Amino acid sequence: MGDATIVASNWRLVEVGRVILLQGNGPYAGRLATIVEIIDHKRVLIDGPSSDEKLAVPRQAISLSDALLAPFVIEKLPRAARTGTVKKFWEEAQIDAKWKESSWAKRKEQNERRRALTDFDRFKVMRLKKQRRFEQRKALAKVKASA
Repeated sequence: MGDATIVASNWRLVEVGRVILLQGNGPYAGRLATIVEIIDHKRVLIDGPSSDEKLAVPRQAISLSDALLAPFVIEKLPRAARTGTVKKFWEEAQIDAKWKESSWAKRKEQNERRRALTDFDRFKVMRLKKQRRFEQRKALAKVKASA
């Protein structure tokens, strides 16, 4: 018989230690937390002891429909861990630093910056894009002419 290789799936699972991004209309929408305990198939207990005050979330039960699963997992987090323990594991795993380096966070920040632009700022961005496009086309024409 041949050897079988078992490979774990790349699915993001609802598990204790999984970092989530809260969504919806709640006061903590857009903040990070981690799953501390699974209540049932629709609800989890979360805690978000982030050092950044804009990302901190108090311990609470939420519906999974109000959360997006992030690719980060806090390894070996005990079930129903208290806030102090979660904070210690959070800092050891450097979740805040990993989040700030993720393309998800960068895209979110870029969208917030674009949303805050004034009409004149949008005009300046348009002019810069036109200028960049002109330079690219000029370089392409130069390459085509030399070929």
